[in-house]
Amino acid sequence: MPIGLSVEELKRVDELVAVRRPVKRGAALFHAGEKFTSLYAIRTGFFKTCVNTEDGRDQVTGFQMAGEIIGLDGIVNDQHTCDAIALEDAEVCILPFDRIEEISREVNALQHHVHKIMSREIVREHGVMLLLGSMRAEERLAAFLLNLVQRLQTRGFSKSDLVLRMTREEIGSYLGMKLETVSRTFSKFAEECMIEVSQRNIRILDADALKRIVNPPQHCH
Repeated sequence: MPIGLSVEELKRVDELVAVRRPVKRGAALFHAGEKFTSLYAIRTGFFKTCVNTEDGRDQVTGFQMAGEIIGLDGIVNDQHTCDAIALEDAEVCILPFDRIEEISREVNALQHHVHKIMSREIVREHGVMLLLGSMRAEERLAAFLLNLVQRLQTRGFSKSDLVLRMTREEIGSYLGMKLETVSRTFSKFAEECMIEVSQRNIRILDADALKRIVNPPQHCH
């Protein structure tokens, strides 16, 4: 939430997020095609968003964690364009969009904040597009791990230990990699002592090495 709001403004924003909703692991927060009414702030838990492709596959389009906003995909056409599925038991705060717009008109700081959140999402999506457009498998997975750690860190979690809430398949779907390529790349990173892997627990041992994979040092001629 934006800082520097008056007590009165804070009260209004508080009323806005009064409703919380638990979402069980494996359940959908919303489905593609559903009418868009609200954004959701994730209080606890972890989600994936996915779309059904023409050939009936599930394509993962993103992972969202506590402290992030989900549902922005619905703003454009007043309906959701993807499914949002909880990867573990979660709880969200419901932010009715018409109320956000109404309060935003009066509370400038909130409006600015909402725009910032949207912009952050767009930048993140853009980053993913770049990632998928040009990178080798190793670069994709290294960038993915670094991005997750960085997002967790801004939420006060450890900067080296993470529990992957998603399966290897889901990571592969998101990064456009086959399952065996994902597994092989994880093993390679582990062999080279960049990470330690124990099922879904990942410990980053050498973040700099991962960063070098994503941005190799430029040699001057």
